[in-house]
Amino acid sequence: MTLSTVTSHSHSRKTPLRTRHVVAPSLQLSDAAAASVFRAVRLRGPIGRDVIAQATSLSIATVNRQVIALLDAGLLRERADLAVAGAIGRPRVPVEVNHEPFLTLGIHIGARTTSIVATDLFGRTLDAVETATPLSGHASALASLADGARRYLRRWHRRRPVWVGVAIGGAVDGVSGHVDHPRLGWRDAPVGPVLAEALGLPVSVASHVDAMAGAELLLGMRRFTSNSSTSLYVYARETVGYALMIDGRVHSPASGPGTIANLPATSELLGGSGQLESTVSDEAVLTAARRLGLLPGVRTATRSGSGITELIKTARAGNQQAKDLLAERARVLGEAVALLRDLLNPDDLVVGGQAFTEYPEGMAHVETAFAARSVLPRRDIRVTAFGNRVQEAGAGIVSLGGLYADPLGAMRRAQGPALRVAAAESSA
Repeated sequence: MTLSTVTSHSHSRKTPLRTRHVVAPSLQLSDAAAASVFRAVRLRGPIGRDVIAQATSLSIATVNRQVIALLDAGLLRERADLAVAGAIGRPRVPVEVNHEPFLTLGIHIGARTTSIVATDLFGRTLDAVETATPLSGHASALASLADGARRYLRRWHRRRPVWVGVAIGGAVDGVSGHVDHPRLGWRDAPVGPVLAEALGLPVSVASHVDAMAGAELLLGMRRFTSNSSTSLYVYARETVGYALMIDGRVHSPASGPGTIANLPATSELLGGSGQLESTVSDEAVLTAARRLGLLPGVRTATRSGSGITELIKTARAGNQQAKDLLAERARVLGEAVALLRDLLNPDDLVVGGQAFTEYPEGMAHVETAFAARSVLPRRDIRVTAFGNRVQEAGAGIVSLGGLYADPLGAMRRAQGPALRVAAAESSA
């Protein structure tokens, strides 16, 4: 997919017209009645109202009211063909998520590549495209991304877009949708307002690590449970980061997420500046590989993803230096995860990002270093359920979070803008 660049005027976060459809991301397990009913149906449907009441601990009267409202909103549908033989009345008819008419749009803006993802109401990826992140100033870059997203949505003639979610690095103001992203050279970039205006849909913008942690929380679960535990999510690829999930909610401080980029980390083999990100990032590993002559045909300007792939192929072909380099990265990461675990002592520990998932052979080194470095009792490390597609899942859950937290309110919010866009498209 090629994104064309179009002219864009600057956007101020003080302009109400630009921000009215920007909605703070919702990365939490909501206990509101409609959200609980929709979650039970999403995880266990087709399902009867009596079973929903048992799963959610709501009264059958409350469940009936919410099911009727969700049916009227088009989010659920009845399955009369699955009703128990001899059962009388609609309350005995199972319901399931009515996923075919809708989609949400997730956009993961990375330092090098941007993914645009169409997601259904279950959080399943319907389609994804990847393109290079525009390296121009934020005005032209965002205009280009918005134009690409608008053209992408035109492909989906049979599904109605409901929401847009953006996952991005840097410091994110979720309320206004503005982003400071030093690696891209963006300051006060109106990511949310530009996309909301261009697409005519509600837009939520979240830190990419918070988004990936949210995907573990909201999409990684396979059964209906309350979540009163704490979970630590550690990410590593081109950047490093972490997120905390506390009592079913991704902890997102008002001032933005903390950073682990500057944690102490030393490695003679990898080099770096004595800090974690500059030691274990994709580019740091590739710099070390070039220094060792492992990738003579890969230049500095080559996309890091393809370079890492070549290095992994070299290691799997039996090259001991390549194996040692990847094992050393895993060791440094394992020690960093141990440091965070000892500091925060979560109930659950999850790692994600291609630094962990693209070379599974390295996880043994991560776990060994973690066990040797941690001073607390043994704790297992769980690898993300989304593998190398964790960025897609993160962007997808930002686009679904508002719907999962308040399904009826989300559909009301999406109704007006979506209809206006449809009318504009039909008259164009």
